[in-house]
Amino acid sequence: MSLDGVIQAPGGPKEDPTRDFRLGGWVVPYMDEVFGQAINEMFGQPFELLLGRKTYEIFAAHWPYAESGEDDFIAKRFNSVTKYVATRSTIELTWKGSVALRDAAADVARLKREDGPALLTQGSSNLIQTLLATDLIDEISTFTFPIVLGNGKKLFGEGARPAGGPGHSTARCVAA
Repeated sequence: MSLDGVIQAPGGPKEDPTRDFRLGGWVVPYMDEVFGQAINEMFGQPFELLLGRKTYEIFAAHWPYAESGEDDFIAKRFNSVTKYVATRSTIELTWKGSVALRDAAADVARLKREDGPALLTQGSSNLIQTLLATDLIDEISTFTFPIVLGNGKKLFGEGARPAGGPGHSTARCVAA
């Protein structure tokens, strides 16, 4: 996340070109060994992915084909876990292990009641707004980078409501 709360397109210029956002790839200059270790530690814990449709499409176009080189660890983890996709679309979810959620709030609430690893959300700014509005996020972990972007999709949207304190359940839904 940037200092001003932008989470849009950190990895590449074509990652999410919506809303006239031309600053994609803004995290790349800040990637170093310390950042890599923190990412590996986060993805080293048990988790299942919880993604919005747009982030799913971006990830599904990259991660199934990235199991060599510097992305190897994350690719193997992402490719092996269940991927829950909040979508109203009828698109076919072709990435192995993908499951459509048609009613994000109700389906995430149901998943949180079940036994299983943490639901880890990456990107998915629209989904995060829905989860925040329905009090379904138990923990938010961010990497905050020393840059102000001015515009772009924000972690906390304009309608964010005041919140805080310990989670309301033992299940974990983590927005990272």
